Amino acid sequence: MTKYLIKRLLHGLVSVVIVVACVMVMIYSLMDRNLIFAQDTNYSHQSNNQKKAYMYAKWETYGYLDYVTYADYLLSLTQSGEIDEETRTKAVGFGRTKEDDSELVSEYVIKFTEYYKSKGYKIVRLDAIMMGSKKYANGGQQQLFAYKNVSLAKRMWNYFSNIITIDSINSVPDIEGDRGLTFTLYDPVYGGKKFSPAIMGNGTQHKYLLYFDNRFPYIHQNIISINLGKSYTVNEGIDVAITMSRAQGSYVKSTITYPSGLTEQSADDLHTATYMAGSLDTSLVHADRFVDHYTNVDTVKSGKSKVGYSFTIGVIAVILSYLIGVPLGILMARKKDKLIDQLGTIYIVFIIAVPSLAYIFLFKAIGGKLGLPTTFDMESTSKLMYVLPIVSLALPSVANLMKWLRRYMIDQMNSDYVKFARSGGLTEGEIFTKHILKNAAIPIVQGIPANVLFALTGAIITERVYVVPGAGNLLTEAINKYDNGVIVGVTLFYALLSVISIILGDILMSMVDPRISFSTKDR
Repeated sequence: MTKYLIKRLLHGLVSVVIVVACVMVMIYSLMDRNLIFAQDTNYSHQSNNQKKAYMYAKWETYGYLDYVTYADYLLSLTQSGEIDEETRTKAVGFGRTKEDDSELVSEYVIKFTEYYKSKGYKIVRLDAIMMGSKKYANGGQQQLFAYKNVSLAKRMWNYFSNIITIDSINSVPDIEGDRGLTFTLYDPVYGGKKFSPAIMGNGTQHKYLLYFDNRFPYIHQNIISINLGKSYTVNEGIDVAITMSRAQGSYVKSTITYPSGLTEQSADDLHTATYMAGSLDTSLVHADRFVDHYTNVDTVKSGKSKVGYSFTIGVIAVILSYLIGVPLGILMARKKDKLIDQLGTIYIVFIIAVPSLAYIFLFKAIGGKLGLPTTFDMESTSKLMYVLPIVSLALPSVANLMKWLRRYMIDQMNSDYVKFARSGGLTEGEIFTKHILKNAAIPIVQGIPANVLFALTGAIITERVYVVPGAGNLLTEAINKYDNGVIVGVTLFYALLSVISIILGDILMSMVDPRISFSTKDR
């Protein structure tokens, strides 16, 4: 069994890599890269050379290419010690045209060109666009840069090599004080008065590496971070994993004791503090509250995360569908062609024939007439707002379970082993419970892990209709906004869930039926 699971896991991971590679090929090779500017107001306000330079800079941000300006090249030479600051200042101002370059500028422009051409880059020089002899046209300043398209292999390597990051005392390059870890039994977040163990770091990206609080699962860590890819438009600058897992809703204030000793009512979550260079020097607010540059904090909010709402609704819907669908499917099989079977068949046909959007709106209208909330409100304490989304998700699953369980059971009832069991003197009840139901349940049981895990991804149509702030709408929103980072990140998330659900389904199936073995025996 172990050997099989390891083999299946390895095959699954290879499949995940292939799926992500295919998505990257479609995004970066088959789709027009100019589409990313469709909703970019900054792009529409640019003109002439400035617009072209902005375009290449954005393409680099979105992962299409590597983009280096002439000014960046000179800065890198200065930082490496090859030239001094005075030389950089004199060489950075290249002319409106090539002929206008000074001797020094011309020397470094040639070096820039030769260096990046040797690395496979293309050099672009845009002469200044003038209005008269002295005045630049709008956005007409001269531009000089190099670019090279990023290969699929490099893109894949960059993505997968950064999925998991481990925080260490060397994560921050410049830090005040000694690098190291501190263990305390009395967390300073609680004023040092409450017994709450914590591990804090100096030189780490996160101030708190391990800590306890009153939120499930009560113990939290920032040592290992999952990076699915940064968003460009959906939630600009924020990783997909954080977008899906960060709490939503209104701020929840409590009495906070800041590192400086200041105590006030605030929604700041000091356990999320990360390093922000120079923050104490540039912000009086930070200087009043913090004693070091670990000043970038998230806030505590009243609602669940996107995944939290989707998972809550999805799991309850799965449980409800099995509680209703399994007994009804069994009853339909045992009462084949009777009234209950005919009524169940009508319901199954209705669910299959009617488009999902239509019956979701139907349930919404009926629920509204009964006084149930028809839209989701994160600020509401009423649990009734969960009812209609759960019902809309559960009823189609109920029909699916009824259909397949009935089919599997009828198929088993007509098998030869059932006839032999009857001839052996077993009662219909014994045949049903010990043989028919057990065998018919195997394929149904295999799908349980997939149903539970994919509750994390949410239901696109249901969440849109009931305005649920869940994860279901994330992928469609990213596609509409051409947010490549979110598309790739969500694809990876879905692919991993698929692999895990298949493996867990196999394990659960072998537990239900001991005759199923995934180990190979030598003969």
